[in-house]
Amino acid sequence: MADSLRNDIESGADGDGGLLPSEAAIGSRFGVSRVTVRKALELLRSEGLVESRQGLGWMVATEPIPQSLDALVSIERQLTDSGRVSAREITDFGFVDAPPRAAEALGPRVLEVGRVNVVDGQPFARVVVWCREDLGADLSRADVARSSFHDLLPERPDRAVQTIGAEATTDVDAELLGVPVASPALVVRRTTFGSDGRAMLVSEHRFPGHLTEFVAELTPSPSTSASEWPGADGPELRLVDQG
Repeated sequence: MADSLRNDIESGADGDGGLLPSEAAIGSRFGVSRVTVRKALELLRSEGLVESRQGLGWMVATEPIPQSLDALVSIERQLTDSGRVSAREITDFGFVDAPPRAAEALGPRVLEVGRVNVVDGQPFARVVVWCREDLGADLSRADVARSSFHDLLPERPDRAVQTIGAEATTDVDAELLGVPVASPALVVRRTTFGSDGRAMLVSEHRFPGHLTEFVAELTPSPSTSASEWPGADGPELRLVDQG
C-alpha cells in the first residue's frame, strides 16, 4: 500500500491541491484497517513525502510559497518572481453597494471583482477586490482577468495598510480552494492609497494556511540600541499557520 501511495504522490495523481484522501477513504480503497493506513502514512512521512496538519489531514509535503511584506506588489508578480506558473479565474465582476469596510474607504458604490488565483494548476488564494467607482468605470471583466489592478489603474499605488490574521475557512472558500470547511486560512486585508492620499482599492485575500508564508526583513529603528537588536544575521519574521 505504501508503494502504491508513493507512486500516486510522485506522479501527481493523488490528492486534491496537495490534500490526500482521508485515512478512512484510503483504508476502504485498499481494504485495510486505519492502523495499517496510519503505518503506511507514517512511513511516507519519514521519507519526507507527506505531512499532516490539524484541520487539513494528510497532504503531500511541500514548501509554502513565501510572500514579501517589504514591497507593494501584486500576488502575480511575487509568484512569477518565485518561478511559479500563475493564472487567475474571475468569479465575480460588477458594480455593487460597497460593504461597510470598503464603503468607509471608497464610498457607497464600488467595482467588486472576485477571483481565484491558481498556482501550478492548483487553487492558491481567493481574492475579492473593491475598486473606487471612478477608477473602475472603464474596466471590463476581460481587463481584470488579464492584469492586476496595479497595472490597470491610471495611477500607480503609493502605499498600503495591511493586516494579516488567521480564520477558519468558510463554505465558499472551501469549495473554491479545495480544502476542508473550517480548516486554517491566512486572511490578508489591505487598503491601497494613491499619491493624493485617497483610497483606491480595498481587498481581502484568503490563503489555505499550508500554502504560503509572509516574510519581512526587520531593520532597527533609530531608537533601538545595539543590545536590543540581534544584528543583520537575526531571524526573519515568518507568519506561518501551523494548523
